[in-house]
Amino acid sequence: MNAEERLPFIIHHAYKGKVVLMIQRNRPLWAGIVLLLPLLAASGFKDADNKPVISTPDEIKAEFADVVCQNGKRQAAVKALFEKMGASVNDITVEKFGSVENLVIRKPGATPETIVIGAHYDKVPAGCGAIDNWSGIVALAHVYRSLRNLKTQKTLLFVAFGKEEEGLVGSKAMVKAMSKEQAAGVCAMVNMDSFGMGATQAAANMSSRKLMELAATLTKRMHIPYNNAPINGGDADSSSFIDKKIPAVTLHGLAGDWTKVLHTANDQPAKVDTVGVYLGYRLALGMVIEINNVPCDQWR
Repeated sequence: MNAEERLPFIIHHAYKGKVVLMIQRNRPLWAGIVLLLPLLAASGFKDADNKPVISTPDEIKAEFADVVCQNGKRQAAVKALFEKMGASVNDITVEKFGSVENLVIRKPGATPETIVIGAHYDKVPAGCGAIDNWSGIVALAHVYRSLRNLKTQKTLLFVAFGKEEEGLVGSKAMVKAMSKEQAAGVCAMVNMDSFGMGATQAAANMSSRKLMELAATLTKRMHIPYNNAPINGGDADSSSFIDKKIPAVTLHGLAGDWTKVLHTANDQPAKVDTVGVYLGYRLALGMVIEINNVPCDQWR
């Protein structure tokens, strides 16, 4: 199934002053792409000067022009991407736990209550890891860009996890290092893993129910396709947080013949539908904004 057939829904229409998405088939995937859903992204920010910067589909697409395919160079590539998104060298830290390194940016909020936004940067030996998981890293970096200059109620922790493919090593190490009190202060974790092969979904066996409900609510408001279903035999960094009793969700974009691409030599930049990555970024951004604006107990 080609890109146009997989994601035939990116058509935009102005209705009563709002930009909405409409399903229209038999049109090229990129037909009519414009900035979409500004009202969703701005929700909860009443100050006109305190609204997120919204990345464009073309900006997301540009991040796949030169994907680093060597594991040993991925962390440096992630650091460079965050610097491109506006982070200073002093903003970025590398937290080492034994043999694993997580790249972390902490954005203080009005309170110490914390939202973790994450994606893993490592890949399996085969392929380039463009979908799994450069797509998640791109979405993560652009969520950071959108929120980095905003005043938020909650502290935001952007984390690029290492060694996910070796058994969630980076995320497990992070939650293991948390005290009981620190874990109680984490409101939710939003994980992004493998966008770009279909509409955005939540992995039901790796996600908390209330966060899946939030994702469903936002995608309905955004007028884009959404589903949640288990990924048989799979796991993701959200699971490490759920095991620590922290609400978490994994957003992904796997559909169709994804098993023939992930963890194979076929995981290449040419396989990525960047509109799918863009929509994953927009959904993750909307979720972080909504989580920021309500009490943490709502997600537990």
